[in-house]
Amino acid sequence: MNDERLVFKSEDEGERLDIYLKGKLKEYSRSQIQKLIKSGNVLVNREEKNPRYKVKREDIIEVLIESEEESDLKAENIDLDIIYEDDDLAVVFKPQGMVVHPANGNRENTLVNALLYHFDSLSDINDPEIRPGIVHRIDKDTSGILMIAKNNMAHKSLARQLKDHTVVRKYIALVEGNISEENGIIDSPIGRSRSDRKKMDIVEDGRRAITHYRVLERYERNTLIEAKLETGRTHQIRVHMKSINHPVVGDSTYGIKKQRFTLEGQLLHAETIGFIHPRTGEYMEFNYPLPEYFKDLIEKLKKLSLKR
Repeated sequence: MNDERLVFKSEDEGERLDIYLKGKLKEYSRSQIQKLIKSGNVLVNREEKNPRYKVKREDIIEVLIESEEESDLKAENIDLDIIYEDDDLAVVFKPQGMVVHPANGNRENTLVNALLYHFDSLSDINDPEIRPGIVHRIDKDTSGILMIAKNNMAHKSLARQLKDHTVVRKYIALVEGNISEENGIIDSPIGRSRSDRKKMDIVEDGRRAITHYRVLERYERNTLIEAKLETGRTHQIRVHMKSINHPVVGDSTYGIKKQRFTLEGQLLHAETIGFIHPRTGEYMEFNYPLPEYFKDLIEKLKKLSLKR
């Protein structure tokens, strides 16, 4: 199935954008339309707006609808590294190359398929036919740990913590070039790319995005960093590191065209996650070591640096 692009020319004046689109997209709920707007899939005169924007006469409104096939989710006996589990939630490791939830041609072998096999109950707040239990995501070619909600109480609590930016999320990344400073903060808004709607970019009217980073090790032509998310925008670390001319190694979307190493994806790993348990109120933090392919390349870079 292909994504659908709809274009409307407004003949109205003063109506909220979400209400205007509800009249055009009758099969969508208002909350679904608001989600489309907030995710950057709606442009007004080629600019992102918020749902409260008042439509003006002659406005050109573009809507990108990312198609998803009808749900036929099935449980699959896929190996799953469950780091922690109780009655309310779980913390699991997602390997590089695994898609988090089904969409557009990826109906099998996703993390959701594995969750359905390993857990008897999952939350059903966030698109239950596609994303049961999924509170947040990481990219297909990013490895690392994720929180999974096993009921709606836990889901609401974890989602609220994410919205309030109180969840601790730390990543390890290998980036191109040598970062001179020891640490830094990137505070640049992220939204849909004007030139390629399937990519994200730094855009003036995008959603605020903040990444804190610090240098862990330097090699001859690369730097190993820890990146801590203050916000959680789509592709945030990858877009932010590209914006300061230090893209993530192995990133085929935002990285350099000619990669030095043969890799299956970007060297970005969600190493740490910390949150308040929804039921007990206890702070919990989990860590997961770097995958072997990541550690092997670091060792290779260390040896190359020593030879110089």
